[in-house]
Amino acid sequence: MQLGKREKRFVQVAGFALAVFCLFQFGVFPVLANRKRLQQQISAKETSLREMVRLSKEYGVLKRQSRVAEDAIRKRPPGFTLFSFLEQAAGKAGVKRHIKYMKPSSSKGENGRKETMVEMKLDRISLNRLMDYIYRIELAKEAVQIKRCAVTENKGKKGALDVVLQVVTLESP
Repeated sequence: MQLGKREKRFVQVAGFALAVFCLFQFGVFPVLANRKRLQQQISAKETSLREMVRLSKEYGVLKRQSRVAEDAIRKRPPGFTLFSFLEQAAGKAGVKRHIKYMKPSSSKGENGRKETMVEMKLDRISLNRLMDYIYRIELAKEAVQIKRCAVTENKGKKGALDVVLQVVTLESP
C-alpha cells in the first residue's frame, strides 16, 4: 500500500504529535510532579527543622533553669522545711495572725523526687500584705513556688481578702 504525499504528511504529523504527547506524558509531567512533591517535602522538612531548633533552645533554657533550681535546693540550710519557711516568711510579712490553717503534705513528684506541699488559708488579709507575702515566697532563694492561689473577697471586712495558697518545693535527694 502506497501512501500519497498528503497521507505521508498526515502520518508524520500524527507520529510527531504522538511522540510529543508521550514525551510530555511520560517525561515532562512526571518530572514536574516530582519536583512539586520534593518542594513540598523540603518545605515540610524546613518547618520541622525550625520547630526542632525552637524546641532545642527551649530545652536548653529549661535545663539551665533546672540546674539553677537544683543548686538552690542543694544550698538550702540544713533542716529546711517548707512549713517553717512559710511561717518565717509570714512573720516577716506581718501575716502570721491571718493564718487560719496550714496543712502539710508530701508526694512522689515527677522524676521520682519527693514533692512537699503546704496548703494554707489566710483570712482577712490586705492586698498589700498578701503581695508582700507572695513576693517573699516566690523570690526566695530556697526554690519554693506557689502552685495555686485562690483569692476571694472577705464578706465581713470590706477591702480584706481570704486566700488559699498551695506552696510546693522539691526535696533534695
